[in-house]
Amino acid sequence: MPVYIWKGKNSYGETRKGEVEAPDQTAALGYVKRMRITNPVIKEKPKDLFENIAFFKPRVSGKDVIVFTRQLSTMIDAGLPLVQCLEILGKQQENATFKKVLLNIQTDVESGTTFADSMRKHPKVFDNLFTNMIEAGETGGILDTILSRLATFMEKSMALKKKIKGAMTYPTICLAISILILVVILVFVIPVFSDMFKSFGSSLPLPTQIVVDMSNIVKSYFIFFILGFFALIFGIKKIYSTEKGRISIDAMSLKMPVAGILIRKVAVAKFTRTLGTMLQSGVPILEALQVVARTSGNKIIEKAVFRVSDSIAEGRPIAEPLEESGVFPNMVVQMINVGESVGALDTMLEKIADFYDEEVDQAVENLTAMLEPLMMVFLGGMIGGLVIAMYLPIFKIASVV
Repeated sequence: MPVYIWKGKNSYGETRKGEVEAPDQTAALGYVKRMRITNPVIKEKPKDLFENIAFFKPRVSGKDVIVFTRQLSTMIDAGLPLVQCLEILGKQQENATFKKVLLNIQTDVESGTTFADSMRKHPKVFDNLFTNMIEAGETGGILDTILSRLATFMEKSMALKKKIKGAMTYPTICLAISILILVVILVFVIPVFSDMFKSFGSSLPLPTQIVVDMSNIVKSYFIFFILGFFALIFGIKKIYSTEKGRISIDAMSLKMPVAGILIRKVAVAKFTRTLGTMLQSGVPILEALQVVARTSGNKIIEKAVFRVSDSIAEGRPIAEPLEESGVFPNMVVQMINVGESVGALDTMLEKIADFYDEEVDQAVENLTAMLEPLMMVFLGGMIGGLVIAMYLPIFKIASVV
C-alpha cells in the first residue's frame, strides 16, 4: 500500500505531522481526521528507488526487538494505550525497516486486528514463539507481564548465542590465518627456494620434494581450489536444505567428540528455557511444544519434541516420551518428571535452563582451553615443517662441503 505524508493542527492548535499507510488518499484522510487533526494536508510520499530491494534495507536485529519489547512492556504497565505505545515507539525508531513494521502494526491494530495477528504479518521480525506468547498475553490480560518475560527470554537467548560465537571466533581466525600463511608460502616463497635448488644439480630430500610438488600443484590449480571450496560450501548448503540431508548433518553434529556435547547442552538449555517461558505465559503445552520443535534449530531435536507432543496428545506424561527419544539426558528427564508430578513444570524447566546455561559456560571454557593449544601446535608444526623441509638441502650441501 502507498504511504501518505500528512500535516495539520490538533485540538490544542499544535502543528502535528506524520505518515500513514493506506489504500488511497481518501482512506488516509479518514485516518488523520480520526486523530482530530484539523485542515490536514496530505500527499503521497515519494518512492525510494531501492525500497523494494531487500539488499538495501536495514535488517531488524535481535537487539532492536528486545529494546522494543522492553519499552513496550514498561509503557503498557504505566497505563498507556497499545496504539499510542506503538505510535511513539514507531516514530522514535531509527531503523527504517523496523519503523515501517511498527507503524504497519499500529495501523492494523487501529483497524481492529489483534496485536498478535498484526505481528504475524511480519514473520521475519516476530517469530512464532513471539506471536504465540503475545496472543496468550492478550487473551489473559497480562500483556505487560508477557512482554517483560519475552524480553528477558530473548536477552538470555542472545547471551547464549554470543557465548557460542565467542568460543568459535578464536579457532576460526587461527585456522584462516594458518591457511593464508600456507598459501602465501607455497605460492610465493617455495618457488624461490625451488629455483635455487635446481642449480645444485643433486636430488632433493624427500620432505623438500614433497613441499616443492605441493607448491607446483597449488600454483597450477589455484583457481580450481578456490572454485572447489565454494562448490563444497554450496553442496553442503544444498544437502542441508533437503529433509534427509539436514537429518544426517544434525545427527552427525550431535555425535561430534567435543562440539557434540556442547551442541546437545545448548539444545537442552534452549528447549527448557523456551518451553518454560511459554508455559509460564499461559500457552497450552501442546501448542508450546509445536513452537519449541520448530524453533529448536536441530532436526533431531525437532523430531524428538514432535514425538513428545504426539505422546502427550494421547494422554501420556511428558517425561516418558522424552526418555524414549534418547536425546535428552536422564537428569533432565527425571527433573521434568518431578516438576510435572508436583504441578510446577514451568518452574522446574526454568531451573533446568539456568543449570544448563552454566553447563554451556563451562563447556565453552573447556572447548576454548582445548582448542587454543591445538591451534598453536597445528600452526607451529605447519610453519616449522615447511621451514625444515626448505633448509634440508642446504644442510645436505653444507655437510658435503
